[in-house]
Amino acid sequence: MKKLFGEQRRQFLLEKIKSSNEPMTGSDLAALANVSRQVIVGDMTLLKAKGEPIIATSQGYLFLAERVTELATRRIACRHQGEDTERELKLLVRAGVTVKDVSIEHPVYGELTAGIHVATVEQVEAFMQRVHDTGASYLLELTDGTHLHTITAANHVTLEKAINDMRDNGFLLEESE
Repeated sequence: MKKLFGEQRRQFLLEKIKSSNEPMTGSDLAALANVSRQVIVGDMTLLKAKGEPIIATSQGYLFLAERVTELATRRIACRHQGEDTERELKLLVRAGVTVKDVSIEHPVYGELTAGIHVATVEQVEAFMQRVHDTGASYLLELTDGTHLHTITAANHVTLEKAINDMRDNGFLLEESE
């Protein structure tokens, strides 16, 4: 493919993201548009500034329009150590929820939130592999394991099942603690 420029490239990228059911990495988009990954980062920033509902996840870029309609959503308070992250995430996705993000309350910066966007065991494993490959730290390491997750599901029954599973496995931070 020939190299695309400016607005034409951004429209091409937007259509690719809109039509994808999975996140698309900056590297994959760069290859499609015949530009560098850094150009893609700039393009995504410009598209977001124009109001396009694009988010950057650990798996790549997602277009959110119409994907979040009518989903049941909850924020849950959790506590565990880093070595239990994979088990926690797999427990949630096996219960049928999507883990959208993780947040912590930082004493200097306030609330810090990072997108996770995992809905399958395979996505959790890919996320964990990226953490391992990069040597990245978990946000919960800044708060002795305390963190929040935003979870979504097709209905409230599925959300409640996931929350009960978290409670049964000792991951839920209860008010009595």
